[in-house]
Amino acid sequence: MIYSYETRIYYQDTDAGGIVYHANYLAIAERARTEALREMGAPHAEMVAEYGVMFVVHRVNLHYQRPARIDEVVRVETEFVEIGGASVTLRQKFFRDSDSLAVLDLGLGCARVSDGRATRIPRDWARRLKV
Repeated sequence: MIYSYETRIYYQDTDAGGIVYHANYLAIAERARTEALREMGAPHAEMVAEYGVMFVVHRVNLHYQRPARIDEVVRVETEFVEIGGASVTLRQKFFRDSDSLAVLDLGLGCARVSDGRATRIPRDWARRLKV
């Protein structure tokens, strides 16, 4: 399933030329992932509160295709590609209307809040994340 998130590009997202600063794509992608998890019935805060675990980013590959500019509305489509025992692989695509702006491939690992060590995704949580 694909989850869609829209946001406007604000001045704080851009560089001196009015183009989204490269690192800010990661912040926008994080908001889109958070909303996708919420739509799936798997919000981060609940995962931490119920199981003492959280998702952490362990791999990012971001391919920039076209610039996003100040005041434009950008849509991020988030797709959960693979769910493993302790990891999740996602693909996030950035669009302005039908123009593809960027593609982000991301790996999340499940870690214990108490010590940051890797751990398996809780079983019922993994069911919520089914691709």
